[in-house]
Amino acid sequence: MASALVKLSIALTCALLLSSACHGLEVGYYKNSCPGVEAIVRNEVKKFVYKDAGIGAGLIRMFFHDCFVEGCDASVLLDPTPANPQPEKLSPPNFPSLRGFEAIDAAKDAVEKACPGVVSCADIVAFAGRDAAYFLSKMTVKINMPAGRLDGRISNFNEALSNLPPPFFNITQLIVSFAAKGLNTEDMVVLSGAHTIGVSHCSSFVSDRLAVPSDINAALAGILRRQCPANPTAANDPTVNQDVVTPNALDNQYYKNVLAHKVLFTSDAALLTTPATTQMVLDNANIRGLWEDKFNKAMVKMGAIGVKTGNQGEIRRNCRVVNH
Repeated sequence: MASALVKLSIALTCALLLSSACHGLEVGYYKNSCPGVEAIVRNEVKKFVYKDAGIGAGLIRMFFHDCFVEGCDASVLLDPTPANPQPEKLSPPNFPSLRGFEAIDAAKDAVEKACPGVVSCADIVAFAGRDAAYFLSKMTVKINMPAGRLDGRISNFNEALSNLPPPFFNITQLIVSFAAKGLNTEDMVVLSGAHTIGVSHCSSFVSDRLAVPSDINAALAGILRRQCPANPTAANDPTVNQDVVTPNALDNQYYKNVLAHKVLFTSDAALLTTPATTQMVLDNANIRGLWEDKFNKAMVKMGAIGVKTGNQGEIRRNCRVVNH
């Protein structure tokens, strides 16, 4: 009965998407072809997250950055080659800040030993994002992540620039960016909550939050000015915690920080610039368990963006290169 309800929930989520991207996705997709895959991935992710919570934050971010560019197809994992010297992972939204590639490599290696040629890198990225959320939330965020994605063959530097919303976006730009992927305003507010973990380079916020008048909390601004150079460069661009209260916990503290004006990005502060999104922030900050439940659903919905099936994709043997 429970599994039937989960499948119904997935089906309803898919029906709400603007595309047919959910085609072929299913919870327990590998139950016959590679029954141990989800436990294998979770075990590898656990090793990395317990050693460095920042890798867990990176894996959640990687899932988002993968899905927003070419769909959830592991295109973000592809290394540069002579034929494609400028893939997504070298684009400014991803390089040098995106982390977790070594965790995906370890998970893929372990999976290939158990079930060679069966499990896509795209599904491993989705499982790893889910598992990172599970461990960083002290096992309170339990995402029913369907699988069945194939790996893409295209990875483009400029596509990352044009599809990933930058930290200086205002509320209108954020809503439009997420709507283009079939995600609504509430999905955007909920997924922004992932900024409760991880770090940011100073270059992502100094120019529009510290160098000019903004609504950032004065005490936080003072701390950040001591941590960040006034003009960050590639050689001098330190990182700071995104959530100064619970930096290594996936929780609803982010929304409390938004209300207190203790957030780094213009895109974070933007959530208070419309009545509707302000109410969502208030609810996520004050209603126990609400954000975690919504985050579960939003991650599943995001995981259905642009899924490749049939001859649109492949199952890579090595997540860093396309098959030949």
